[in-house]
Amino acid sequence: MPQAPHSPIALIGTDLTQAVALLQQGKLVAIPTETVYGLAGNALNTEAVARIFAVKNRPTFDPLIVHTDSLDKVLGFVQDLPEPAQKLAEAFWPGPLTMLLPRQEIIPDLVTAGLDTVAVRIPRHPLTRSLLAMLDFPLAAPSANPFGYISPTTAEHVQSQLGKKIPYILNGGPCEVGIESTIIGFEGKKATVYRLGGIPVEDIERIIGRVEVMLHSTSNPKAPGTLKSHYAPRKPLFTQNLKQLQEEYAPEDIGLMAFQREVPSIPAPNQVVLSSRADFAEAAQRLFSALRHLDALPVKVIFAELLPEKGLGRAINDRIRRAAAK
Repeated sequence: MPQAPHSPIALIGTDLTQAVALLQQGKLVAIPTETVYGLAGNALNTEAVARIFAVKNRPTFDPLIVHTDSLDKVLGFVQDLPEPAQKLAEAFWPGPLTMLLPRQEIIPDLVTAGLDTVAVRIPRHPLTRSLLAMLDFPLAAPSANPFGYISPTTAEHVQSQLGKKIPYILNGGPCEVGIESTIIGFEGKKATVYRLGGIPVEDIERIIGRVEVMLHSTSNPKAPGTLKSHYAPRKPLFTQNLKQLQEEYAPEDIGLMAFQREVPSIPAPNQVVLSSRADFAEAAQRLFSALRHLDALPVKVIFAELLPEKGLGRAINDRIRRAAAK
């Protein structure tokens, strides 16, 4: 019997010319950033943007982040850059900071979920910055994973879950930061962090003074990636009461993600230590890969140890709590 044809798997490579050509045709390309890999399409092309939502199975009320390579280009699609935003751009762009700014009409409603602000970022990854410099349009690029699942930090992560739905993955190696960008918005003189991420709140406050932190939306979020349940493995994940979990499950049925030290009562092959030297940056870089590894093990549940609530530890804990949210 003839076999049914297989869908082609996305190529992984470093060919910027091919990536540019595909994006100019309205197709999608996975791109590396210092935070996570993004699923990118022409932000000014509503068909390309709609394709992003379809490939990710992402609800259209969850807005997207727009990426470009220079402040001059940003000024081409936002109305204003308030003074605190200017200071943060000077301090942290290119880098893992996203700012919510009043948009010009050139940005489609589909990108912003109808909001009057657009989320903007200049990523730091050299390969993607070169790509963006070759384009005369910005890229809308949420994380390159099925909606709600663990974000990808290597080209192979993208290929394993979206490889049959996109033509090309630009390979920039493992992501340096490993968790998504911090998102901040401005109303009058007030600055609000809507998502903890790769730039700690303490670093932001050193530049512009005190900011509010407002996290998690259950529907109609003001900023991308702020839904309460997100970044989740397929298996149930817990952050509280390991002892009770051990009473309900055999040791070999528990996967464990520890910050600094293994737990003696759980089999060593079922554990991942994020940073034996208690380095928050190393822990952030390894977070999503660790969750993927544990999700692939023959365990029934995953326990994740929370980190100290300071610096990048706050952003890591934010991802862990949302992965555990029901």
